[in-house]
Amino acid sequence: MILRQHTGWLTLWGAALAASFSPLPVQLLFAVVAIGIIGMAHGASDLEIVRREQQCAFLAGYGVVIVLCLFWWHWRPAIALPGFLLASAIHFALEDAPHGSLAERLARGISLIATPAALHLTAYRTILHQAGLASAMPDSVTAGLAIAGGLTAAALLLTGILRRDRRLLAGTLALLLLPPFVGFSVGFLILHALPQTRERRDLLGFRHYADYLRAVWPVLTAAILLAVLIMFMMHPTDTAGVRSLFAALAALAIPHLLITPWFEKPPRSK
Repeated sequence: MILRQHTGWLTLWGAALAASFSPLPVQLLFAVVAIGIIGMAHGASDLEIVRREQQCAFLAGYGVVIVLCLFWWHWRPAIALPGFLLASAIHFALEDAPHGSLAERLARGISLIATPAALHLTAYRTILHQAGLASAMPDSVTAGLAIAGGLTAAALLLTGILRRDRRLLAGTLALLLLPPFVGFSVGFLILHALPQTRERRDLLGFRHYADYLRAVWPVLTAAILLAVLIMFMMHPTDTAGVRSLFAALAALAIPHLLITPWFEKPPRSK
């Protein structure tokens, strides 16, 4: 088991380093696999943590939010993108340090969104522009994000050193040092998606990840196919693929952020 874990981490870091020194399309492909396939596994169990009698209402709410999100992203991407980033930051703050102080939770949420801009501001701006902001966001805003990202990263690195928290250190360093697409993907996996997948696995009573994946694979497969369909339908002329990727991620992530918390089963008493 330990050997398998080490092999998985070596594969992740090897792929991340290779993508970091590759052209932007390769970095985009790395993000699609890391976020859209591996990272999506924790959200694939959303239906499993809802009471059976509430599942129809849950699915209806999920579907409505997906459609509204797609309309919003199609007509007003310059508003939809900041809204998506803000909602994601709040979600990360609430989920990634549930027992931490308010300052740590804020730092966690801000860092995942803003730290990739700290040392890669030009690339970060390019990605946001390609995602739909065009010239709507002043450079001063992205510069402010870079400063906020650098400060929160420094605070989290110090926290990681004091606590000897290798996960926090590795995730924050990935956000800070690697190119934005690659850095966010690795940081997202280490700090959010993989811990949340483990938490969902334990909540559903599975001892092994293979058992968890066998239970959620129909939903995970449907989510991946839906994301691919959205990417091709929303912006078929998007040669860079960035705007299509963000639209697909937002359409699947926003209902996960907004709808699932209202339907979650209360934790079992021990």
